[in-house]
Amino acid sequence: MAASSKDAANKDTEEEGASFQELIIEACRRDNVALLEEVLNAQMSHQAKANLINNTKDGIGNHCLHVAASYGNYDIMEELLDQEGVEVDPVDRMEGDTPLHSAVRYVNKQDKADWKGAQPIVEILIEAGSDPKSKNKAKLKAVELVDPRNKELRSFLNKAEFAQHAGNDIIDDSDDGDGPTGSASDSD
Repeated sequence: MAASSKDAANKDTEEEGASFQELIIEACRRDNVALLEEVLNAQMSHQAKANLINNTKDGIGNHCLHVAASYGNYDIMEELLDQEGVEVDPVDRMEGDTPLHSAVRYVNKQDKADWKGAQPIVEILIEAGSDPKSKNKAKLKAVELVDPRNKELRSFLNKAEFAQHAGNDIIDDSDDGDGPTGSASDSD
């Protein structure tokens, strides 16, 4: 009788299939947006979706954004980043990398001729608010991981860091001059 209850438990496990977290990681590896949407649609609220994405890690501690970035899977990355409340800079357990670090590593693995086509995975993370100043356990920012020959990506990340540092202090050259004029002093 004990054997039959064990068999029943195994059967239940087989019928349940993969967990939501396993399905999300698989979707990130394979750039399978339909699978991700299926899992996320099973969640009731935006907060539940964000919590699921933010807390999903693979076996070695990479968050789902790291997995998508390391495979260069733009479509799934876009879908993940479109979810309200998703943390764009989670840190992985092994290297202390953010998804931006993982994306740069992905670009570096490509043939030099393919760098430009791989760069959008880095760009989407910056556009979503990833911090280009974040350092990993080796105290390296993502820009410091860029292949030295990839001047375009290095320039992009440097500009992103500058833009983030400057914040709203950037002067808009398109100002039409309709604002107040004259001196702010009290003298005539």
